[in-house]
Amino acid sequence: MAIRIVSEWLNSCSGCEIAIVDMGLRLLDVLEHVEFVHIPVIMDHKYHGQLGEKDHNKIDIPEADIGIISGSVRNQEHLEVAEEIRKKCKIVIALGTCATHGGIPSLTNSFTKQETLERYYSTESTDIPEKYPDEDLPPILDYCYALDEKIKVDLNFPGCPPHPDQIFKALISIVNGDKVELPEKSVCDTCPTKRLGKGKVGRLSRFLTRPKDIDYTKPLSEMRCFIEQGYLCMGPVTRAGCGGDNHIPRCISARVPCRGCNGPVKHNGNQLLDILSALASNGIDIDSLPEYASLNRFSGGHLNLRPKLNL
Repeated sequence: MAIRIVSEWLNSCSGCEIAIVDMGLRLLDVLEHVEFVHIPVIMDHKYHGQLGEKDHNKIDIPEADIGIISGSVRNQEHLEVAEEIRKKCKIVIALGTCATHGGIPSLTNSFTKQETLERYYSTESTDIPEKYPDEDLPPILDYCYALDEKIKVDLNFPGCPPHPDQIFKALISIVNGDKVELPEKSVCDTCPTKRLGKGKVGRLSRFLTRPKDIDYTKPLSEMRCFIEQGYLCMGPVTRAGCGGDNHIPRCISARVPCRGCNGPVKHNGNQLLDILSALASNGIDIDSLPEYASLNRFSGGHLNLRPKLNL
């Protein structure tokens, strides 16, 4: 009997669902053992019946063995969908960093709800409206939440998006009844670049610039660590695994510093605080950073990002 799977996207971009499709021919191997009974990215299944004939006050999600949810929880509809999947599924998987830690959408947590609405609905040439659009729109919540802040999650599977290799291994492990293994090391632990020591960086003068003085003809093993060159790299505080079976971190393989998209090494970690500590311990002046919010750009849920206090 095939394992029934429900998949839903909440406050997300569909990149995680595309990563599922990017398994390529391996997806056919998975489909021999599983049945997707609800996955909006590739099949049409309405919340309230195909013709809207069912109760519009109740979301209709099929019962399934596994619920895969990508995206953070930002409005009332997201919350209701997540809660319904939790009720209907034996196992719930948070797929992707938006679901596990808030992701890029959680950058909005640096602002109050009112500040966010003002930014959305006004510009330098338009006034703030007296009333914001709300007809037939789900109310936004006060905060952009990671999935496990609102419902019980059985497996957190970070990545922006997770690598298809990892998704395939996870699904096959579930089919076989095996434990799903996730990397527990940092990006630095799998980075092939050359580390010569703390050096004399002092200030991160090249905070967000793309490296222009890198010799792309040389192997990574001959390139020095980005932090030791003065570039900000989130590798020390980011979970490994983004490179899939290749093991080499995606950004590093493209000669670009890690930006932290795989979330903290430990699920409850705080990338912002951890990277500040890592930089300071390496003798780097953290005052050389122009701003801090982007250091938690992928993990602003769990109250890791909050509006500034007006003191």
